[in-house]
Amino acid sequence: MRLAELQGWIVNILRRGSVLAAGGLMGAALAAPQAAQANLHQRYRHVVRIHERLGGIASPAASGPLAPGIDWIVMDAATGRILSEHNAYNERFPASLTKLMTLDLAFHALSHGRLNANTPLPVSPAAASVQPVKLNLVAGQTVTVMQAMLGMTTLSANDAATALGQYLGGGSIRRVAAEMTARAHALGMERSEFRNPSGLPNPNQVTDAYDMAILARHLLLDYPQYRYLFSVPSFRFEGRTIPNIDGMLKRYNGAIGMKTGYTDLARFNLVTAAVRNGHMLIGVEMHAPSWIVAYNRMTRLLDAGFAAESGAPTTVIATATSPQPRAAMPPPPVRQPAAAPVLVASRSRTAPVHMIVARSVGHVTRDMIPGWTAQVGAYDSYILAKRQALTIRGERKVGIARVGSAVVHRHRIWRAQIAGLDHNDANLVCSAMRRAHQSCFIIPPSNESLAMR
Repeated sequence: MRLAELQGWIVNILRRGSVLAAGGLMGAALAAPQAAQANLHQRYRHVVRIHERLGGIASPAASGPLAPGIDWIVMDAATGRILSEHNAYNERFPASLTKLMTLDLAFHALSHGRLNANTPLPVSPAAASVQPVKLNLVAGQTVTVMQAMLGMTTLSANDAATALGQYLGGGSIRRVAAEMTARAHALGMERSEFRNPSGLPNPNQVTDAYDMAILARHLLLDYPQYRYLFSVPSFRFEGRTIPNIDGMLKRYNGAIGMKTGYTDLARFNLVTAAVRNGHMLIGVEMHAPSWIVAYNRMTRLLDAGFAAESGAPTTVIATATSPQPRAAMPPPPVRQPAAAPVLVASRSRTAPVHMIVARSVGHVTRDMIPGWTAQVGAYDSYILAKRQALTIRGERKVGIARVGSAVVHRHRIWRAQIAGLDHNDANLVCSAMRRAHQSCFIIPPSNESLAMR
C-alpha cells in the first residue's frame, strides 16, 4: 500500500472513531433501538464501495471538498443499483442538501407519533438570526411543523430548518447534529457528518454524492406519505406566496424535486428524483459551477438513466397516502394522486402587514434566487434600494425582496429587485410600475448569480 493510501486510511479510521464515539453518547436520545439501527444500516448498505476497498484513494490534490470538478451519481430507487457515477465517494460540503437529513428526523418523529403537522415550534434568536434564504421568522413566535417543512422544501429556508432542528434536538443544535450524524451512519451513509440542521457552512459538515443518494432513496421509499412535500410548487405563508426554487420541477417532466443547495465553497448541488413509466431514478450532483450547468447535466444524467433502464423489468413506484411498513420496500403499486394543490399556511401569531414589512427591513437578502427577476430601481444608497425592494414586494405580494450591486465607472450602484418570480409575475410587476411612470425591467433566469441556499 502506498504511503498516501495508508495516510488516507488512517485519517478515515480516526474520523470514524470520533464520530462513532459521539454517536454512542447520543444513543439514548435516538428514537430507534440499537438493534433496529443496525438492521437499518445493513438494509441500506446495498453497494460496496469498491474504489475504497481496493485502495483507490485519490491524492489530496484531486479529492476532498474543494477538489475541482463535478461529482454525480444516478441510482435506481427500487433496487438501489447504481446506473452511473463519477467521483461519487469524494467528500463534499452538502450546503442545503443537509436539510434532507433534518427532514428525515422529522419524518421519523411524525411517523412514530412524537410530532404532528400542527406541533408548534418556538423560534429562537439563533433561528431568527441565521443567514438567508429564510422565511424571516421572528424570535419568540411559533410556526408549525408543516410550515417549517414546507419552508425547507420550497424556499430552502434556513430559519425554518434551524427552528425544526432545535425542537428535534431538545433545544440544542449540537444535539440534533449528533442525532443526524448517528442516523446517517445507521442508514449506511458512512462518510457523512452533520454539524447543523440547515446546511450553513461548517468545515466539519461533509457528505458525498453516494451518501445523498442513499438518503434520498430512504426518504422516498420509507416515507411515501410525505413525498408530495418535495413537489409543492408554492405555499401561502402570512399572506405571501413562497415559491419552490428547485428549477428541475419545471425543467424535467416527472421530476419529484427534492433539494437544491449552495454555498460559496460547496458550489451548486442538486438532489432530484424523477418517475417515468412508473420507474423512479435518483440523481445527485455536487460542486457544479452554476445552476444552469447543474440543471442541464442532471437532465442528461436522468435521460441516460431512463434510457439504460428501458429494457429492465419495471417496478412501479407511486405516492402512497398512508405510512408503509418498513418491511415493504418498494411499496406496492397505488394510484398516482393528482398534483398537490397550493397549500395555505399562516403563522400562529399573525401580525398586521405593516408590522411585517417593518420587521423585514433587516432581512432583505442580497442573494440570488433562481427564476425571473424584476429590477425595480437603481440607487446610490443601499438603504434606498432596500426600501424600494420592500415597498414593491409589499405592494405586489410576490417574489422575494433582494438588493444587488454593481460597480459602474468606479461607482457602486445598488439595485432594488424582486426575485424568484415566474415570467408572468415579472411582467405584471413591471407593467404596474410602468403605469406609475416608474422604471422597471425584467432579468431572465439565464442571467443567474450566486445564492446562499
